[in-house]
Amino acid sequence: MRYNDVIEAEFVKRPNRFIAEVIIDGRPESVHVKNTGRLKELLVEGVRVILEKSKNPSRKTQYSLIAVYKGREIVNIDSQAPNLAAYEALASGVITEIGEPDKVRREVKYGNSRFDLYYEKNGQCGFVEVKGVTLDVNGTARFPDAPTERGAKHVRELIKAHEEDYECSVLFVIQMKNIKSFEPNYNTDPEFSKELKRAFEAGVKILAYDCITDVNSMLIDKKIEVKIKAD
Repeated sequence: MRYNDVIEAEFVKRPNRFIAEVIIDGRPESVHVKNTGRLKELLVEGVRVILEKSKNPSRKTQYSLIAVYKGREIVNIDSQAPNLAAYEALASGVITEIGEPDKVRREVKYGNSRFDLYYEKNGQCGFVEVKGVTLDVNGTARFPDAPTERGAKHVRELIKAHEEDYECSVLFVIQMKNIKSFEPNYNTDPEFSKELKRAFEAGVKILAYDCITDVNSMLIDKKIEVKIKAD
């Protein structure tokens, strides 16, 4: 997936989950943060960030913060990017555990949830729930970086769908490179982590892929090892 109109800026502070203060060419600017996660390890004062200009001239904030430099690497933090990147990757057969489907649709309702992706392949129907990952702890990607009751609910619904003969997967889209493995963040959200382990044991596929990122794009790239702790 690609962005059209991007610029770089200097991060100053984040007064709340939705707004960041940055400096663009020497002038202060308030921008929208396209991620409500904590991001404390990324959004530190003075770091270079990437902004996308809004196409809506009447919007209160003219720019959205979509990515952060981490050394020479770029970490995409746009919470909407993983779904689009996953759709593109699934449709083109990049997700090898699933292969290339005959049909792919986005945002399909099932039970009390709406799953990110639905596909059909050789007569088999399946759901994929996509989770974007921005937290890197010494080369291990972890999710979530803040408790997510909604995420645990989606995992429970996937287990139910799997029991009704749908193929089901949780796809963790790691929005950066240089990651060795993925694991659920038991310390931050034990409930979600336990539900993910239960899904794994029930036969739901737990998948993780890293991404190639630059200033104006993010593409799903390679499979990453998934580690599901016993307890």
